[in-house]
Amino acid sequence: MIIVISAIWQSNVVNALLFSICSYQQHMMKHTLSYKGNESTLSCSFLLTIGFSSRMNRVSVRILPVLIFLLFHVSKSEDEEVKRSLVGFMDKLAAGNVGRDQSWGWNMSSDPCNDKWIGVSCDTLSKSVKKVVLDELNLTGVLDIGFACKASSLSVLSLHSNNVVGSISEEIRNCKHLTHLYVSGNQISGHLPVSLKQLSNLKRFDISNNNFSGEVPDFSQISGLITFFAQNNQLTGEVPNLDFSHLLQLNISNNNFSGPIPDVKGRFSADSFSGNPGLCGELVSKPCPSTPPSKRKSNHSSIKRFFIYSGYAVLCLIVVLFVAFKLVSKMKPKDDKEAVETNTSRRSYKTSTTTSNESKIAENKSEYSISSVESGVALSSLVVLTSPTGQGLRFEDLLRAPAELLGKGKHGSLYKVMLDNGVTTLAVKRIKDWSVDSKEFKRRMKRLDQTRHPSVLPSVAFYCSQQEKLLVYEYQPNGSLFRLLHGAQSGQAFGWESRLNVAAIVGEALAFMHEELGEDGIAHGNLKSTNILFNQNKDPCISEYGLMVFQTQDLSFDFQSSKDALDPAAPTYGSFKADIYSFGVILLELLTGKPVHTNGIDLARWVHSVVTEEWTVEVFDKVLISQGASEERLLNLLQIALKCINPNPYERPNMNQVAVMISTLKDEEDRSSSHP
Repeated sequence: MIIVISAIWQSNVVNALLFSICSYQQHMMKHTLSYKGNESTLSCSFLLTIGFSSRMNRVSVRILPVLIFLLFHVSKSEDEEVKRSLVGFMDKLAAGNVGRDQSWGWNMSSDPCNDKWIGVSCDTLSKSVKKVVLDELNLTGVLDIGFACKASSLSVLSLHSNNVVGSISEEIRNCKHLTHLYVSGNQISGHLPVSLKQLSNLKRFDISNNNFSGEVPDFSQISGLITFFAQNNQLTGEVPNLDFSHLLQLNISNNNFSGPIPDVKGRFSADSFSGNPGLCGELVSKPCPSTPPSKRKSNHSSIKRFFIYSGYAVLCLIVVLFVAFKLVSKMKPKDDKEAVETNTSRRSYKTSTTTSNESKIAENKSEYSISSVESGVALSSLVVLTSPTGQGLRFEDLLRAPAELLGKGKHGSLYKVMLDNGVTTLAVKRIKDWSVDSKEFKRRMKRLDQTRHPSVLPSVAFYCSQQEKLLVYEYQPNGSLFRLLHGAQSGQAFGWESRLNVAAIVGEALAFMHEELGEDGIAHGNLKSTNILFNQNKDPCISEYGLMVFQTQDLSFDFQSSKDALDPAAPTYGSFKADIYSFGVILLELLTGKPVHTNGIDLARWVHSVVTEEWTVEVFDKVLISQGASEERLLNLLQIALKCINPNPYERPNMNQVAVMISTLKDEEDRSSSHP
């Protein structure tokens, strides 16, 4: 009798533990963007099956330690080594003068994510530390950046307004995902490490009000850097080498910089450089002294001229050979051209609609074949651009490859094309009935290829003829913003912080493209949530930039009432203002969770009507409200969106202004979300 009772007790305990593990797994998985209910159910079913079997077979109590291990294994986030490094980081920062009770965390007996260490924010899985924000905590210890960078996924590190000493070591290169570094208002000293230039994801860098000295490393390769604050230090050398065309905020005042101020493209005033007596240039109204060239420099210039002239000679020779080759090619018999034309037309194929096995294969074949040859000349060639993905790509490869129709729109169709037995996947946009001629199209494509931004999807190749135009991109596997907001889950797993992050990244990228392509008159022309795609890292990127030309009916939802505000002779101006309007609509989608058109109701009109009637809170997506999003910051982003969709194009802000406003809002969100 005792043996039977003992066996039953053992099996009940086993099943209780299994049920706890299963419940915890489901609780954790609900809060992740990549939650898949089937996987969780399968995992739980497997565990409960074990429990049932243990009950039936009177499993020995010896299985309990294994199950307890599984339970604790599931609940841990960062591994022990990372946690030990983070604890060491705080021990050095606190230096014994800050009272840390149990609520602080930052010890080996608790978990940084699940136990919510003070100042720590983790990813949606609660598995890895993403942000460490320890502002205004009266920390007086030593900064050891090497300990912090053991958390390899760290993206934000902020120690603003403390009294921390020490220096930034070369180990900061291990923070490969760092986007924000704020250490202003401390007593940190020493030289800035050269390894800072390896932080390719860095966006905001603030070391102001410290004791840094020496020269600043080369930051010019960090194309996404938008803030550089280094005022009130003891830095020397020339003005930092930055990519001023991308930079939105700059202040290096009150240091010991010397030499000429570089061309900052009119983006910054003299205040950004004040307090550096050694600086000269037009911006600070101080002429730079002219230095007579030395004899050594003269010799160097002579050698340089020799190589330049030699290069010209080689270039002329290449041109002559190329012209001779073209002349010889044109002397070929006309019969050869007709043969090429015949073979080309035979290669064209269209999707079959029969139901046989052969037709099922044919259904995957491309519809974007070229069905005719222009002006008696053989098929136009595919122009491969500078992207490594397109190297070696031929037009024949696209024609023969299996293709899947992803969708059709007003201006064309989009296909998913698989090359090399599925190893390479491309997206091909087929454009028809577009008013831009072939010459202008080629100019736009080549200019866009010269203007790169990490959050703008570049073209791999393009094809252009009188009948149609093709654009080839890398296929993005994680869908579009439209699908994420309005798909099956309707934004349930897409929280406020993620939405604000998308707004900031897209806004900054669009501001960059407007700045770089303003003189060329190349705006996006068709910005919408279906053209915001997510790459392999689930970061947003703008696709199809520059494919469409501006049309006045796309400028605003109430263009007729404000048509006098826009000069009809200035379509370039209008195209960029139309982009800003479209970006404002995307912000409204992020805030409301509603598509642009629902049952004949226009989203912009609806938002205006609700705000006018002072029911503003009714605008916001209930998912955001239920998740505890800050109503103040929701309202702030709504105000930015309303500025963008102003019916009068002249009263809309430019994209640089919009990007700065959203970035400031995101910084506020990052700081507040890291405090308990």
